[in-house]
Parts: sequence; structure tokens; C-alpha cells
Amino acid sequence: MAAPAPPAPSAPSGGARDDRRVRFGHVLSAEWTKIRTVKSTFWTLLAGAVVLIGFSALWAVAFSASFDDMSEHDRATFTPMLPTQVAFYFGMVIFGALGVLVITSEHATGMIRTALTAVPRRAHYLAAKTAVLGAVVLLVGIAVSFACFFVSQGILASKDLDGSLGDPGMARSVVGGGVYLALIAVLALGVGTLLRHTAGSVVAVFVLMFVLGIVGGFLPGAWGEKANKVLPSNAGNAILSPVRQSDQLAPWTGLGLFALYTLAVLAAALVLFERRDA
Repeated sequence: MAAPAPPAPSAPSGGARDDRRVRFGHVLSAEWTKIRTVKSTFWTLLAGAVVLIGFSALWAVAFSASFDDMSEHDRATFTPMLPTQVAFYFGMVIFGALGVLVITSEHATGMIRTALTAVPRRAHYLAAKTAVLGAVVLLVGIAVSFACFFVSQGILASKDLDGSLGDPGMARSVVGGGVYLALIAVLALGVGTLLRHTAGSVVAVFVLMFVLGIVGGFLPGAWGEKANKVLPSNAGNAILSPVRQSDQLAPWTGLGLFALYTLAVLAAALVLFERRDA
């Protein structure tokens, strides 16, 4: 009688293989590779930088030329950061578009299915994408914010309206601008995760960050003034003011509120992302 054949060696368990796949450091590395090799990342960041720096210069010229004709109240509340504050209302939508594209481009190409096969834990996937996007935009945003400051101050100096980083609240405003841009990009990532559609998500970010701020300015009465302060763009924009303005929240309070908006959108995005198919 033949001896029984030895049992076939068991295949490595899927759990062990999955554990290797979902190590967070590996996911971070993969997301870093994606964001730095996709051409749209570079061009969107460049477009955002050009718009912010260009509009900072443009508004610095406008304020310098019209300062003598401004009302006493407007002259009294003018700060050297005002040209950059105005420019941010235009540039922030571009950085928001980058946050949207980071996730919706994968849905559009179908690469999201491949990514989630390699990274079954969706929370790890979204957290890594958020961390890499936030870090990249933070570094670029701080550099762009400093560039906006120095360019606009050079123009404002012609009317002795310029300031320096040593002035009270000025360094905080410049660095805070980079933090604000990073939060905008991360919030837009959450919107893109919720909607999964590039055009729809960009429009939603535009309405959230630009249109609501305009509408808030027309809200009547005392309650309208209070509501206007806590709208996303108005709250976040407060960090750019070296001195607290009467129509804004305190700088760190405003940025903190905007961070809460961002966390809320990300939390909703994660819940929906976990429940639905890719």
C-alpha cells in the first residue's frame, strides 16, 4: 500500500499579505509618487502661485493709486496684507481644484479600483492621500504666501504703505496663509471624495469658498453680520489679517473654525467612502 502523499504546503494567508499591503508608510510612499508624477499637480500649483502673486501685485498697485481717495475708515483699517487677502479670494479656488483632482481623477480613469485592491483599508488610503496633499500644499502655500507678501510690499512702499515681517501679526499672517491654502486643498479633497465628479466638485468648492463669501456680505442686520463672519472663506481669511477687523473673527479662531469645517467634510467623506463601491 502506497504511503499517503504529504499534505500540500498551505498558501500564505491573505491576512498576512493584506497586512503587508496596507502598511501606512507604504501607502504614503505610493501617494507621494502619484502626486509628484502627475503633470496636473505641477501645473495647478503653478497656476495657483501665478494667480496669487499676480493678484497681490495688482491689488497693491490699485491700493497705492487710490489710497488718497479712500474714505477715512478705509484708510484707518488698511493693512499691508490687504492686497494678499483680496488675492486669496481668487487663488484659493485653484488650490481647491487641486484637492478635487487628486481624488476625482482616479475615479475618472478607474484607477481607484486598482488602488483600493492594493489598499483594502479605505481609511488608510484616504488618510495617506490627505496627508501627502496637505504637506505638499502647505510647503508650496507658505512659499507662495511669502512671495505675495514681498511683491506687494515692494509696490506699497512707493506710498509708504508697506510693512515688514517684524510688525505685530505680520509673520503670523504670512505663514497662516500657507496653512489656510493647505486646509482649502484638504477640504476640496473631501468634497471630491463625496461627489466623485471633477466638474461638480470644482463647482461645489467654488460656491463654498467664493460665492458664499459674496452672498454673506448682503445678509441684513446684526444676525447677518454674525453669520457672515463664520462663513468658510471669511472665517479662514481672518488669519491673513495682522490686526483683527471688526467684521472678522479673531485670526486663530477663524482658522480653527475653518479647520473644523474641513474635518467635518473629511469625516462625512470617509463615512460615505467606506459604505459605497469604488
